[in-house]
Amino acid sequence: MLVITKENFEQEVLQSKVPVMVDFYADWCGPCKMMAPVFEEIEREMPDVKFCKLNIDEQMELARKYKVMTIPTFIAFQEGVELKRAVGAVGKSDIVGLLG
Repeated sequence: MLVITKENFEQEVLQSKVPVMVDFYADWCGPCKMMAPVFEEIEREMPDVKFCKLNIDEQMELARKYKVMTIPTFIAFQEGVELKRAVGAVGKSDIVGLLG
C-alpha cells in the first residue's frame, strides 16, 4: 500500500488518473488498527482504485489542510477533487460507497 507524504501527495493523489482512497490514520489509534484489514481487503477487491495511507502524526500539514479532526478518516479523491469522506470505524460498504 502506498504511503502518502507531503512530498508525494500532489503527484500520487491530486494528479492521479485513477480514483484514490486515502486512509488518514495514526499508529496509536485503536479504531485505525481495527479498520486496517478492512481497508486492505477493499484494496484487493478494487484494483482500479489507488489505495493509500497517510499517517497524521507524520503529515500534520496535510491532515490540517483536509480538516481531518477524527481518525480514521477515509477520503475518496478523483481528478484531484475530494468526492466524499467517511469518519471513524465504518463498515466496508461505507468505504466502498465513497467511490460511487
